[in-house]
Amino acid sequence: MSQTLNASTLLAVPMAPLVGAVLAGIFGTQFGGNWIGRRLTHTLTILGVLIAFILSASTLKSVAIDGARFNETLYTWMTVGGLTMEVGFMVDGLTAMMMCVVTFVSLMVHIYTIGYMEEDEGYNRFFAYISLFTFSMLMLVMSNNMLQLFFGWEAVGLVSYLLIGFWFNKPTAIFANMKAFLVNRVGDFGFILGIGLIAAYTGTLNYTEAFAQAADLSALTLPGTSWMLVTVICICLFIGAMGKSAQFPLHVWLPDSMEGPTPISALIHAATMVTAGIFMVARMSPLFELSETALNFIMIVGAITALFMGFLGIIQNDIKRVVAYSTLSQLGYMTVALGASAYSVAVFHLMTHAFFKALLFLSAGSVIMGMHHNQDIRYMGAVRKYMPITWITSLLGSLALIGTPFFSGFYSKDSIIEAVHESQLAAAGFANFAVLAGVFVTAFYSFRMYFLVFHGKERYDQKPDAHHGDHHDDHGSHSPHESPWVVTVPLILLAIPSVVIGYMTIHPMLFGEFFKDAIFIDAEKHAGMKALADAFHGPVAMALHAVTTAPFWLALAGVVVAWYMYLINPAVPAAIGRALRPLVVLLENKYYMDWINENILARGARALGNGLWKVGDRTLIDGLLVNGSWKLVGMVSNWTRKLQTGYLYHYALVMILGIFLLMTYFVWLNK
Repeated sequence: MSQTLNASTLLAVPMAPLVGAVLAGIFGTQFGGNWIGRRLTHTLTILGVLIAFILSASTLKSVAIDGARFNETLYTWMTVGGLTMEVGFMVDGLTAMMMCVVTFVSLMVHIYTIGYMEEDEGYNRFFAYISLFTFSMLMLVMSNNMLQLFFGWEAVGLVSYLLIGFWFNKPTAIFANMKAFLVNRVGDFGFILGIGLIAAYTGTLNYTEAFAQAADLSALTLPGTSWMLVTVICICLFIGAMGKSAQFPLHVWLPDSMEGPTPISALIHAATMVTAGIFMVARMSPLFELSETALNFIMIVGAITALFMGFLGIIQNDIKRVVAYSTLSQLGYMTVALGASAYSVAVFHLMTHAFFKALLFLSAGSVIMGMHHNQDIRYMGAVRKYMPITWITSLLGSLALIGTPFFSGFYSKDSIIEAVHESQLAAAGFANFAVLAGVFVTAFYSFRMYFLVFHGKERYDQKPDAHHGDHHDDHGSHSPHESPWVVTVPLILLAIPSVVIGYMTIHPMLFGEFFKDAIFIDAEKHAGMKALADAFHGPVAMALHAVTTAPFWLALAGVVVAWYMYLINPAVPAAIGRALRPLVVLLENKYYMDWINENILARGARALGNGLWKVGDRTLIDGLLVNGSWKLVGMVSNWTRKLQTGYLYHYALVMILGIFLLMTYFVWLNK
């Protein structure tokens, strides 16, 4: 088979979901007169994503087995000076893997949405949005230049804004989508600065051309400073990743995004959009490898996020928010791996996490449907008797999340921990502690949720408004019920890779040549991946060896402690909460980050804006420069006008005085 890929086939991958989104968004909504109904809307959008997935899977096969590659410009938009702005695709192992993850998870979410959004008035609009998101994400991961990357970056942010605020009559949803929009603008400011610096010093936005000049960039300093230019570029780029991938302190938007419908939580805020920052840093590895300062910064930020966001998951009672804080913590793990120069491990965890976290979010949505839209895990219990498929898939997802040997999450998570342990960076000590402690924390909050939802006593009627809800079945019973097949089938299909994908792909992705021309590592400075390769003797041996390592016993301890505290002796959590009340208050207030943002940063920005408006704009610009200038001209005009009397003797006197002054001046000058 040819070693190149067909441009038309690749173009069809993002175009198929876009066509579905356009048809659903125009002809399936009031904008186009509701010309097509619900059935045709979801058929068109699902067909578009299915085509994209089939073509992506075929592309992955060609890349992985036949070694096919593609890196071409498809369309030149414009040339400004020597800078060419274009649309093009780069398809290698990294891109092909991301294409399959995005399209498969999106396909599962599309099918799931048929059941979850069945009664919603915005049914067609929702399908248009999620198909548009799929197009945007594919354009991002397939790009071969930073202009297209930025287009996809902003497009997924825009669709995320629309989806978080999908229920626009709900004040909390509107607040959440505006919060996400503003926080991501902070990160995107750094991101565009990084892209601008690359364009300014390399004269190109193309990945390959820019990376070819990486060594030259490493020899430069930022003008007027002693800072390495490449360090400034990498930190600016990573600030963009901090916003999109919800790293501390730009993480605050993601938990609130749970105000949107559950399917988008799985698609955007677990599996795809929030991993865009991880993908971007991995793609830019030739630059990041040149700056240990940037790598240390990345590792510290990731370690803080991995550990401290996990702590917040312990005290959450909303089933979706528990999974949301789990996402934050796992994104921290990926970021730590990036800092350790284990880019392939970070991307490997991105892939495994996409499947089991999408599974957990969709399982949570299934529980919410079965529990008549109750989301509080304190008022659940024994759900496994009523929802067996949701129960077993949730268990599989939870086991993958905590890193149970042979499950997909085990291979990626343990590889991250080992890569950090082998790192020689200054930040590696703290990061190693954070990722190890995070293992226990993750297991504890994951199985706290699992035990409270699926085991123990039934607590459905203990909720204060249990008998006053709007959602109930025909018989008035509040007992759970299994979800329809359009919900359970995606759960089953996601559970399969959540169990086996890590076992199947760890060797080619981490120790083979799958990422050979997509990710660059300076093996002399960062030998962590070599140490992992030397210690790897196959996936079976790795899983069996795990029982002798600290992560396995920490995870087991987390499960056992959760089992004892929430099934055997439920009085213990309340007693600990009373004893550690100040700590609980700190966690309940999310480290007061929202308070700081709203009362210090937002109010400070507003005060600064008011000051610039009142003093700078109204007083200085309008009052002094604009109005002051014409007032001064008017005043001078009024004064000079009085000198124009029209009398000849006045003008003669002025002329004589003028001659006298000139003569006096020249006489004085000649002395």
